[in-house]
Amino acid sequence: MNNLSLTGEEFSAISSLVYRKAGIYLPENKRYLVYNRLVNRLRKLEIPSFGKYLEYVASKNSELGVMINLITTNETFFFREPVHFEFLKELTSSDLAGKTGIRVWSAACSTGEEAYTIAMVLADGIAGGGWEVTGSDINETVLETAKRGIYPVSQKMKIPEQYLKSFCLKGVRSNSGKIAMADELRRHVSFLKINLNEEIPKIGMFDIVFLRNVLIYFDGDMKSRVLARVLSHVKRNGYLIVSHTESLIGTGTNLELVKKKSSIYKKV
Repeated sequence: MNNLSLTGEEFSAISSLVYRKAGIYLPENKRYLVYNRLVNRLRKLEIPSFGKYLEYVASKNSELGVMINLITTNETFFFREPVHFEFLKELTSSDLAGKTGIRVWSAACSTGEEAYTIAMVLADGIAGGGWEVTGSDINETVLETAKRGIYPVSQKMKIPEQYLKSFCLKGVRSNSGKIAMADELRRHVSFLKINLNEEIPKIGMFDIVFLRNVLIYFDGDMKSRVLARVLSHVKRNGYLIVSHTESLIGTGTNLELVKKKSSIYKKV
């Protein structure tokens, strides 16, 4: 078990399976990443090779989800790429001012920090609670963390003081050393499992969609298809926000860049 290796043939089989199920493109240079993400799973199951693990995945349907969860686990934190939340704050006093029924979708929310960050900004800028946030991810494990809304206390370093005081609680007893999202936020935030590589369920239309650090995992064709699915849920004159590291060039979308170097687009 200490000499596990991932052959080119085994990696190719895994990458093909992940692409078919999740649309995630894993080029050869991701072989080491895949090995590191899965090797402890093989050891836990006492499976002697990645070839045998593929047989196990084929025989046990739930394991495919586990495998994808392990491969797609991403780093996230509160107020990541702050310029996007500064823009959202500006919207609460312009486009969104006085509106009700405002809906924002965090389309790859991971463990929920992005969704709760959006909620903090909306709660601070929109009186009356006429808004809601939907967080979604393909990874069921991270969604459970998101639903709990409890995070290591180290995460509070990323949260501005005024939001920390207004919307975060200090963990007690078994949650000592952690912070918890206040009920004021949680009642407006819901989480769903959604695979962007498949038909999106009937989740309605949104004023703003955050699709950050997702498109980097797709090849050109898949990126265009995912964008088309997501944009079908963005209202006219609504906004799509992607990461600064991502490009929409060549995707055929009818979007207008709001600010140079902002990665914020408007559906026109």
